[in-house]
Amino acid sequence: MNPSDVLASSLRGVTANPLRSILTMLGVLIGVAAVIVLTAVGNGSAQSVNDAISTLGSSTLTVRSSSGGMGPGQSGQDASSDLTTETAAGLSDMELGHVDLIVPEVSTTATVTADSLSSDDVSVIGTSADYFEVGDVDLSSGSAFDASAEEQSQKVVVIGSTIASDLFSSGSAVGQTIGIDGTSYTVSGVMSQQDSSGQDDPNSSIIAPIGRVQASLTGLGSVDSLTVLASDSDSVIAAEGELEIGLNQLLGIDDEDDETYSIVNQSELLETQQETAQTFTVLLAAVAGISLLVGGIGVTNIMLVTVTERTREIGIRKALGAARPAILMQFLVEAALLTLAGGILGVLLAIVVTRFEISGTQPVIVAASIPIALGISVAIGIFFGVYPAWRAASMRPIEALRSS
Repeated sequence: MNPSDVLASSLRGVTANPLRSILTMLGVLIGVAAVIVLTAVGNGSAQSVNDAISTLGSSTLTVRSSSGGMGPGQSGQDASSDLTTETAAGLSDMELGHVDLIVPEVSTTATVTADSLSSDDVSVIGTSADYFEVGDVDLSSGSAFDASAEEQSQKVVVIGSTIASDLFSSGSAVGQTIGIDGTSYTVSGVMSQQDSSGQDDPNSSIIAPIGRVQASLTGLGSVDSLTVLASDSDSVIAAEGELEIGLNQLLGIDDEDDETYSIVNQSELLETQQETAQTFTVLLAAVAGISLLVGGIGVTNIMLVTVTERTREIGIRKALGAARPAILMQFLVEAALLTLAGGILGVLLAIVVTRFEISGTQPVIVAASIPIALGISVAIGIFFGVYPAWRAASMRPIEALRSS
């Protein structure tokens, strides 16, 4: 029997009992869809976190205090472990060779009002004018505050796109006045729409001069962090070493064990997160693969039932001269066709499902997962179809013909 005859005979066998074929394909369909969707969820989650980490770029470092701030009875001068705006200025004055900019930041939440509208728990970030360059922040309208506004602690702000649309839906926000916990500020600019990842939504944030935020909202003293821009991505390690030396000198730290700050390397953090995400995605794929194996067991059961029902047909074919390999190949091809059809339907289902968010994550399909899932589905059909096919091919014509 030539290949075309085997294929035609297999197709007739598959379509002879449509309901049974559909039930066989269903297990494979679910397995393939699960593999693609779960790997897409893992990939989407990884990309979401990577985007959040990469917002600052691979050329940035973040310095945070690990001392817990000022203790009881300590003055700002006594709390030498605290990071302050003076610390940032001191590092800038050192003219570190691999450091371009140093940006201090403080943050808090406040109620923001405009006319009769208000928004609660809005993130307010106090920082320097260099924040917009370091964070690569684009503005859709207006302009960012400059160094002069920062030095004079002017009451000016740059607001996120969500804040602008919520409070000034009927017109431009630039030049308008908003109240932040009762203090009036002038809107100098509106940030462009940004992708929001995690809990911090940049579109719902307000940026203001750090001196004004400290004076009005957070109080004078330490800052939450220093964001440092290295000369380029290749200079990050060198910049980290220079920062450590400079900070120890400014804070009077002689022993590394006494350091009251930590330096976070964004590129290293991103690399670690990528490795973790890959492990997570592989784990999800392995879990989904179990459902494919379950589908394969279903193929074996259905094919055994099919062989039993077609025993007389097999006996007639063998009596008319059908070779054992031809019978074996026919049932293997039937199993492969069933699982391939189920795999294709599973891919289509996965494409539809991944268009929607799952548990707050937008799945991103891994391109390689589609051909791999299809290939595995066919391989499972052949593997789990071997025993039923062998059983069919091994039947003796006389015994098969005796079957009622």
